[in-house]
Amino acid sequence: MNIYLQLLIQASFSYLSTVAFAVCINVPRRGLNCAGLSGMIGWLTYWALMQLHLSVMIANLAGAFLIGLFGLLFARWKKMPVITFNIPGLVPLVPGGTAYEAVRAFAQNHQTLGIELSVKVAMVAGSIAVGFMFAQLVADLTRPRWGSWRKLAKK
Repeated sequence: MNIYLQLLIQASFSYLSTVAFAVCINVPRRGLNCAGLSGMIGWLTYWALMQLHLSVMIANLAGAFLIGLFGLLFARWKKMPVITFNIPGLVPLVPGGTAYEAVRAFAQNHQTLGIELSVKVAMVAGSIAVGFMFAQLVADLTRPRWGSWRKLAKK
């Protein structure tokens, strides 16, 4: 399949799934488009890094980092809480399929496979958390500069 067609499919479905989840958790209408964009950006980052054969953890970390950064930018722009954009944006990155396979392996008495998959789920969840932490760290380090620019602009 053509790479541009794959990119279009990945972008559209990640946007739609993020917006659908945002509607389910009652994100205000004025934040739906930005929530969808943050989820799409995070998923496309993850997908592109996986196409480059990088680690699942690095791909999730980079995707979560960008979701966190864009969530902070959208929150400042729309004057809404950051969580309004971060939680729906995170939905495409959640390792739900792997978690299901881990539970299924335990149910079928394959403890070794179940433990292996459970550790993978925990590592992916940890990389997502670290990505959000890095985004918040970058925002905290750059915030004083943004504030001083506002003071200069008012003069």
